[in-house]
Amino acid sequence: MALIKTEPYESNFKLLEDKILERAAEIMQQRYIRRGAIHSPSTATDFLKAKLGAYEREVFAVLYLDGQNRVIEYEELFFGTINSASVYPREVIKSVLNRNAASIIIAHNHPSGDPTPSQADKLITNKLEKALSLIDVPVLDHIVIGESCVSFAHEGLLNIDIVN
Repeated sequence: MALIKTEPYESNFKLLEDKILERAAEIMQQRYIRRGAIHSPSTATDFLKAKLGAYEREVFAVLYLDGQNRVIEYEELFFGTINSASVYPREVIKSVLNRNAASIIIAHNHPSGDPTPSQADKLITNKLEKALSLIDVPVLDHIVIGESCVSFAHEGLLNIDIVN
């Protein structure tokens, strides 16, 4: 009995899936970025899951918002390994100022599928909140994307130890 090799088929299927996900992300971007505001945490989560959910390494991204929570731009700022990405507050601040953002939503994925925020996730969020508070730009949320999503705002993990 001959064995049937399925590797090329599986590889082609994965490429097709990737193209479908990329197209879905483009549609989400058109729907949410070009049409207006982020109206709810679920809107932001849906968009970010479409953008970051398929990556096999950690990617840290920023949604830049204007004063009415309309998306100015989405940007993937930092790329890491399968379990970490280095995030530099200085670079985040520069990108916020360059876009004249009034607020931001930050996000990153956990390729493992477990969206539970790590201690490092909590520390960088706190560091970014403190740094951005100096220029009056609030971090509205930090969303961790895995098989499901965790919102720092929903979990009460934002504004930790920030003195105004």
